[in-house]
Amino acid sequence: MKIIICDPISPKGIALLQQRPEFEVVVLPKRLTEAELLPLVADATALVVRSETKVSKNIIAAAKKLRVVGRAGVGVDNVDIDASTQNGVVVMNTPGGNTVTTAELTFTMLLSLARKVPQAHATMVAGKWDRKLFQGVELAGKTLGVLGMGRIGTEVAKRAKAFGMTVVAYDPYLTEDRAKAIGAEFAADLDAVYRVADFITVHMPVTKETKEMLNTAAFAKMKPGVKIVNCARGEIISEADLIAALESNKVAGAALDVFAVEPLPADHPYRKQPNLILTPHLGASTEEAQEKCGIEVAEVIAGYLLTGEVRNAVNLPYLDAKTYEQVKPYLPLGEALGKLLAQLAPVGADRIYITYGGNARQLPNIDPVTRAILQGYLSGSNLKDVNNVNVRAAAASIGITVEEKKSEEPVTFNEWVHVQIFSAGKKLISAGGTFFGSPNNPRIVRLFSQSVEIPVTGTLLLLNNADKPGIVGLLGTLLAKHKVNIASMSLGRDTIGGLALTVLSLDSAPPQAVLDELQKDADISNVKVVKL
Repeated sequence: MKIIICDPISPKGIALLQQRPEFEVVVLPKRLTEAELLPLVADATALVVRSETKVSKNIIAAAKKLRVVGRAGVGVDNVDIDASTQNGVVVMNTPGGNTVTTAELTFTMLLSLARKVPQAHATMVAGKWDRKLFQGVELAGKTLGVLGMGRIGTEVAKRAKAFGMTVVAYDPYLTEDRAKAIGAEFAADLDAVYRVADFITVHMPVTKETKEMLNTAAFAKMKPGVKIVNCARGEIISEADLIAALESNKVAGAALDVFAVEPLPADHPYRKQPNLILTPHLGASTEEAQEKCGIEVAEVIAGYLLTGEVRNAVNLPYLDAKTYEQVKPYLPLGEALGKLLAQLAPVGADRIYITYGGNARQLPNIDPVTRAILQGYLSGSNLKDVNNVNVRAAAASIGITVEEKKSEEPVTFNEWVHVQIFSAGKKLISAGGTFFGSPNNPRIVRLFSQSVEIPVTGTLLLLNNADKPGIVGLLGTLLAKHKVNIASMSLGRDTIGGLALTVLSLDSAPPQAVLDELQKDADISNVKVVKL
């Protein structure tokens, strides 16, 4: 598996990948443009980037073998997430690697704003001694508004408390109890922060809701002379509105480490603002952070490629190694159920209902099993390149809704996975599976509401027949005539002398002549060949 390191990361992270014989690690000597990178990614299994390399839709389309993109850092703005998901590529980041580093830079900015350290230094270097120009303020007793209480926001809040500041925190997912545990005052909305904060620091991702959220309207709600720090994403602040607020002294000062366009253009008006502190995106630029991020990105990529473990993915639910081992036996069972139903169900399905019963309802994460069922169901469709990353989106794209339930109802088997296919509210078909003896022996044990015993791999011949003597002999003779061997047989019936369901597991696919002869028999109907 080929892994391309597109941007510089810690040598320790590179070494972790290089020591695995399964990986071919290619370290690019410099950052490449999209045009330069396109011919190199055709056979890449993984790409490792920081913020410099852009993993665009074109890059993803060209990388036909790509399975994962690892971002050594938090933000994934430089990776096309939609294109990644559609092409079945997992995108992973390293949110823990630069938490402390970015929090410390944020506090450096707060202190620099409070005491005007960069401006004072500049005058000293110029040979001046202007103490009166640089009277500052203390942080103690001031109110810090923290917008975004993830890892970094939480660490900033802790440091602010140690400096004697009052912390008012806002986050759409923050609860009052968690705010209290951090030692912060809970703000129900942004306005509650704007009204009281002397300093405001931003720690949110760029979304439709947060893009340019700090604008003229927001500044108007803030206290006169507020000071603002942004070490998150440049797009969160409206640049023109901030300049206007600085020039009117509504905002007394701002410290920015991130910008809407990076590198910051040489003629950008920010550079002419005396009450602005600017740094060139140094949030993760410490030896410790780079080492942590490099090691972590190597670990998450190796874990996913070698064991299926999913950590820090932005487009796939979390799945640690222990949980993966628990759900792993269910994956071939789920995929076989999906494949079987896809080949037997009439067209027009619009809903898949999956029930987990018995020990299966104790699984800590059923999502991978559901994805395996969907992947099996869609494997014969016209959809291209469906895998466990994009399979839910693929199902939705053709109008199929997916419902899952952990059932407390008693079941016959220790483990139970049951899949029902519906169209316009009517059930078309269903099948259920379990394990015989051990998780290494999955079986499909329910089909068309009848008991069966079907292996989850191989070629199956399914048919309905009259429950009468001679059918089994007829099948054996006919298949032997065409040199098709029967590996196993499952027989079921609704009533004595009624309609039976026969499922034969074959060593090879039966020729068309066998199917034609069976369909001519008045006692046999619904002849199907299924490949699992």
